[in-house]
Amino acid sequence: MSDAAVLSIRNVSKTFGQRRALDSVSLDVSRGEMIALIGPSGSGKSTLLRSISGLAPIDADEGRIEAFGGTVQAKGRISDKVREARIRIGFIFQQFNLVGRLSLFTNVALGSLGRIGFWRGLAGRWPAETKSAAMAALARVGVAEYAAQRANTLSGGQQQRAAIARALVQKAKIILADEPVASLDPVSARKVMEVLKDLNAVDGLTVVVTLHQVDYALRYCRRVVALKAGKIVYDGPPEGLTRPRLIDIYGPEFEDVFWEGAPK
Repeated sequence: MSDAAVLSIRNVSKTFGQRRALDSVSLDVSRGEMIALIGPSGSGKSTLLRSISGLAPIDADEGRIEAFGGTVQAKGRISDKVREARIRIGFIFQQFNLVGRLSLFTNVALGSLGRIGFWRGLAGRWPAETKSAAMAALARVGVAEYAAQRANTLSGGQQQRAAIARALVQKAKIILADEPVASLDPVSARKVMEVLKDLNAVDGLTVVVTLHQVDYALRYCRRVVALKAGKIVYDGPPEGLTRPRLIDIYGPEFEDVFWEGAPK
């Protein structure tokens, strides 16, 4: 693992039955990067993200994943110290993963459980530091006025921004976002991507985001990693993703849905 890298993935494979979702994937992520993972459905994007966080075990071969210099998992075994890494890794799910009946404030405050203890949080005995951090995080993502509302009364975009706020309260140094805008309308999707971009540019958070929307990847990320059939087939700046290369990644039908203003 290089000195600048906060994530190191080496020769990682993951097999589901007869299908290899990841095939000897190696990747370094440096501190402060914002990386888009793209590729067709089933290419391994979400599997890679879940493997990085230790939510999915990798195959029992020579694969290894490290975060902040510590082992997350290796040779198919999750490290007994994975919790130390997870405290600093915020995971944003496609479907928000909020508790609908709880207020937005409480959902965001739950990000502090790794530091204050589960039972104290369950009882709602939030320290002053957590209360202040939760409100500051909600303001940071633009939904502080909804702090007292139940999460399930808010729009998808508002809930997703609250999920990002929860990662801020967690004091995450890396945000892994798995299709965070897939279920949102275009306006809400742009707001969520702008929040992630701002946290990367202003706060220096490392962001790795899986996207189906290639135009968002090109617009918001300085590095794009494309997967196809479990292998990395492109890793570089968005300018390198020309029309022919994108058609090679996604197939000839991609031409039919190509957006206006795409690279030539």
